[in-house]
Amino acid sequence: MHIRLIRHGMTAGNAVRRYVGVTDEPLCPAGREAAEQKPKDFSLDRVYVSPLRRARETAAILFPNAEQIIVSDLHEMDFGVFEGRTGDEMKDDPAYRAWVENRCTGVCPGGESQGIFHARVGRAFCETVRMIDADATFVVHGGVIMSVLWQFAEPKKDFYDWIAENLSGYEADCVERDGAIVLKNVQRLP
Repeated sequence: MHIRLIRHGMTAGNAVRRYVGVTDEPLCPAGREAAEQKPKDFSLDRVYVSPLRRARETAAILFPNAEQIIVSDLHEMDFGVFEGRTGDEMKDDPAYRAWVENRCTGVCPGGESQGIFHARVGRAFCETVRMIDADATFVVHGGVIMSVLWQFAEPKKDFYDWIAENLSGYEADCVERDGAIVLKNVQRLP
């Protein structure tokens, strides 16, 4: 099976580098315009999406004829008290500084840790691809794409090596080997 992982279009929070995790922001005007400039795929009959509005709006623009299958646990990380704020705004916040100094792996106060996030995303991704018998397109979030590729792509890379800009992403061949999902031949989408 061949899969595509596409990050949603830009939101107002993305434009100013806010932590936008579970906040249900829509696309901003520039994000909507950029999505509308992308080629449309009218042939796709199904697209797997995060439940958050920015992913659903992007999928509707890029794949206008596709039924959206919402995968609830493919939403972005919950940044807790960091949600909606920028790194600059929190540069003197001891909890934020400690989180960043630990490569953002600890628990965000009031939110998730990377470990909990990876477990949720990995489980949802595996359950979804095991139910699919054809190629699949996912419109999700930057962190979700990074998590999926960090967990399942070969060769292995660091989590932060898998950054995807808005309306960009990756494609790969998805196989099952010894009961485990593996993503091979990973390529960045144009």
